[in-house]
Parts: sequence; C-alpha cells; structure tokens
Amino acid sequence: DLLSVAQTTEEQFGQLASRIKGQGETVTGELVVTAITGIADLMTPVFAAYMADFPTVKIRFLTDMRVFRLDYGEAHVAIRAGAAPEEPDNVVQPLARLRTGLYAAPAYASRHGLPETEADLPRHRFVGSDNPDSRAPFARWMRAHLPRDRVTFRASEQDGIEDAILAGAGLGFVPVHVARRHPDLIEVLPPRPEWEAALWIVTHVDLHRTRKVQSFLAALKDAARGWDI
Repeated sequence: DLLSVAQTTEEQFGQLASRIKGQGETVTGELVVTAITGIADLMTPVFAAYMADFPTVKIRFLTDMRVFRLDYGEAHVAIRAGAAPEEPDNVVQPLARLRTGLYAAPAYASRHGLPETEADLPRHRFVGSDNPDSRAPFARWMRAHLPRDRVTFRASEQDGIEDAILAGAGLGFVPVHVARRHPDLIEVLPPRPEWEAALWIVTHVDLHRTRKVQSFLAALKDAARGWDI
C-alpha cells in the first residue's frame, strides 16, 4: 500500500514540475514532442526551423507504441493518428490527413507478378503490422479483405514494414509522402479516402497556452500547410 501511494505521489510531483517548467514566458529549455512512427521525415524539418528561431530550446522527439501521458508531464505536444483523442484535460486540434496507397517493389513484381484486379489480391503475399488490433485504416481493410495467412511478413514498427515492402517481401501499404521518395515503387492501388488517417495535435490544457508550446504549434501548423501528404 505504501509503495502504491509513493508511486502515485511521485507521478503527481513529476506532473507538477512539468507544469511549472512550462509556465515561464521565455521560450527556452526542453520541448518534448511525441508522435506516431513514420512521420519523422515530416517533423524533423519543423524542429530544425524552430530551433533556428529559438536557439535555446532543446528538442526531444519520442516515438513509441505506447501513448504518452500528457497529464503526467511526459510530453508537451503529442501527434496522434486515428479518431480524435477524447481525454477531458487535453486540447485537440486537427493537423493533416495522411494518405496511403498499396505498393509493390520491382523485386516482388519480378518474382510474383502483380494483381490485375482487386479480386487477385488474396493470391498475393502481403506485409503488415504484427499488432492484430491495429487501428490504422488500411490495417482494418486488410483484416476485412485478406485471409490472415496471406500476410506473410509482419513487423511491429512502421519502418520495418516499409523496409520489407521495399525489399520485395510482399505487397503493402505505404504513406504517399514516403512512396514519393522511392520512385521505383509500383502503385498497385491508388490512395483511397477509407485508408486515410487523420493526424491530431494534442496538448494538455495546463501547458497549452504557454509561450513555448504556442510558438511550436504555430510553427508546426505553418509547416503542415505545405505538406503534400
């Protein structure tokens, strides 16, 4: 019982300390941003430009399978995908919509050919997520339209999935902005609205209006208007 109380107290003090750190009017110190995997190429230029404008800010960019607790001060800003987060103490704003298509590498096409119609898809090999409950729109589509045994390569991280597709392990879903960097990829099915994922900016209400968070949100939203995703 004592350990349980101590852990809760430690978390509460950590939360309080994070809030105090964020209440100053100077844009300096550490800025912690957490995001889904697979968008580092979009976020890194934003960080670099922001640090050029605010050279005393230090960035920590965290990607993980778990959801970071903003109410415990684990991050100042979170970029999340899917349905709009509904935690009562968070401020949620739309950022962008991430388009995804179905692609094949030339190595796969040379060994197995390509589907001529959508009806041919179940006869092909696929790369997918190792998470059977993945909420990604294209993952739900795969579960609904493909036999499970046709997903012959599974990975826990998006980078691993994309690398397997590029290596020719199977057909797979790749974000449009990533596929654009690999012009040899073959588009099997073009992006569909049902495969799109909404990206959300999430901040805790206690830190949302601090100068540091507001200045970063302004930079992020300005950059996102130029994203071709």
